[in-house]
Amino acid sequence: MSVTTTTIETTIFKALEQLEAEPDSISREAGFEQLDIDSLDLAELAQIIDEEYGVKIKGADMESLKTVGDVIDYVAARAA
Repeated sequence: MSVTTTTIETTIFKALEQLEAEPDSISREAGFEQLDIDSLDLAELAQIIDEEYGVKIKGADMESLKTVGDVIDYVAARAA
């Protein structure tokens, strides 16, 4: 399966829903604070991304990723 920005976006949106973000609020522009996603949720999201795409998000990188779109772009740039 080829990794596209669309597949990454779908995976991340589903993961955020599992982390109890309001589905109607999830968008590329949405910030994690706005989605009520805390640092523990972000760690879980990073684990899902690692399992799904083999992309490890370091703590320092995670701090600079402020929106859902930032994470999607980060993964897209590093996914095999």
